[in-house]
Amino acid sequence: MIAVVLYQPEIPPNTGNVIRLCANTGAELHLVEPLGFNFNDKALRRAGLDYHDTARIIRHADWQTCMRTLSGRRMFAITTKGTCSPYDIKLSDNVVFVFGRETSGLPAEIMAEFKADQRLRLPMLPDQRSLNLSNAVAVTVYEAWRQCGFNTPQT
Repeated sequence: MIAVVLYQPEIPPNTGNVIRLCANTGAELHLVEPLGFNFNDKALRRAGLDYHDTARIIRHADWQTCMRTLSGRRMFAITTKGTCSPYDIKLSDNVVFVFGRETSGLPAEIMAEFKADQRLRLPMLPDQRSLNLSNAVAVTVYEAWRQCGFNTPQT
């Protein structure tokens, strides 16, 4: 099963959109606390519609707890500092994509845990900073799912 990790997300509608995406693709969502909002936030619920009950959402108290839960899986940090894109590598249905905060990305100490070939960058025009978090998650998850033949994930 494809997994998405949002490290300390800050903007409720982005997380709500990712919840909806995960429900519709079968990806699991891991949220690393602290969150920049209350999980019952109205904007989060609005963006996620009624998909909260059908998405697999796991909340982690911290980064270390999340990493213990996901150990043994192939992991990638999605970053504007990456050297290759998800389109350049073979992805499987057991892959984990880690996304940083909307305003600051992943902290340096977490980024250091990923080797250069584990840092992926989405293609963008030159001199552009970044995509919206929920858009970046969607593009990345759909590429992995496409490479897996859009197979229904095993839960």
